[in-house]
Amino acid sequence: MMERIALAPDFTISRIIKGGWQLSQGHSTSLKSDPVQDMFDFADAGITSFDCADIYTGVEDAIGKFLQERKKRFGHNNDIQVLTKFVPDYDALATLDRHYVQRIIDRSLQRLGLAQLDVVQFSWWSYQFDRYVEVAGWLRELQQAGKIRLLAGTNFNTEATLKILAAGVPLVSMQTQYSVLDNRPEHALASCCLEHRMKLLCYGTVAGGFLDERWLGVPEPQPPFENRSLVKYKLMIDDFGGWHLFQELLQTLAAIARQHGVSIANVASCFTLEQPAVGALIIGARSAAHLHDNLRIFRFQLSDSEHKEIQSVLSKRTGPPGEPFDLERIKEGKHGAIMRYNLNQLS
Repeated sequence: MMERIALAPDFTISRIIKGGWQLSQGHSTSLKSDPVQDMFDFADAGITSFDCADIYTGVEDAIGKFLQERKKRFGHNNDIQVLTKFVPDYDALATLDRHYVQRIIDRSLQRLGLAQLDVVQFSWWSYQFDRYVEVAGWLRELQQAGKIRLLAGTNFNTEATLKILAAGVPLVSMQTQYSVLDNRPEHALASCCLEHRMKLLCYGTVAGGFLDERWLGVPEPQPPFENRSLVKYKLMIDDFGGWHLFQELLQTLAAIARQHGVSIANVASCFTLEQPAVGALIIGARSAAHLHDNLRIFRFQLSDSEHKEIQSVLSKRTGPPGEPFDLERIKEGKHGAIMRYNLNQLS
């Protein structure tokens, strides 16, 4: 049975959210199945919440097609939740205005075929452009106008989150990278969310597929990698403590997985889902091939001793340092260098 959690008194989401980044054009070379049919499979399994973004090229359109076909089949989509994002281009941060914001929101409404967006998760590339509180206020105006049901954030650190909240902009959640490899939310953001009754929606939980049996006991891989996710999360492994410590972590997760009859990915996901303030995990999937494996997350719990075994390895970590996404904001850094900052081109 899929667990659910409330982001607002009258709005719940599945605790596994189907991610959309892996479906975007340019992420990888090919898709092995029909993404719209896969969405039906996820919804049938109880994963009724879908994450996307204005900058995930083609994904809002695909979800819109899914919603249209599903409504024809069942007569409604009242049980489906779509969490999209507003991610203004880096080059627009200094000059964007209310009209820019409204055009992007209207475009998302059109792509998804909705009269109101369920959740808009606001993201901002650089704090050197100190306008994100003002822009969050414009999103609040669109919420009050009825175009947006709930507002949330993506990849803000604690200081920026508190500034937005202090300006009177209500955020129900913060999407952030959080996993056994990346504990940056624990530095301050998780406590902030608990205090303000926000949920963490976590991506990167299985490190783009690195937290998997196929990487156990193998030599350190070298580029080029199959897709951008592997490039991104190999850098995270390097920051965590390198391939040797990563192998020790995999061995520990594998031993626990054998005890429960589940996979390494299940154990890693369960570990993150059980952390305070975590509301849901965003599982990136190019197909429904691993759908049933993902559902095993809810068939077991980690014991106190198993948590201690994992923490024993994590205590040897060397990073990553700082708050969520602060490394990725450094354009000249190794994490920032792989980002694509200007995908939200207006037609």
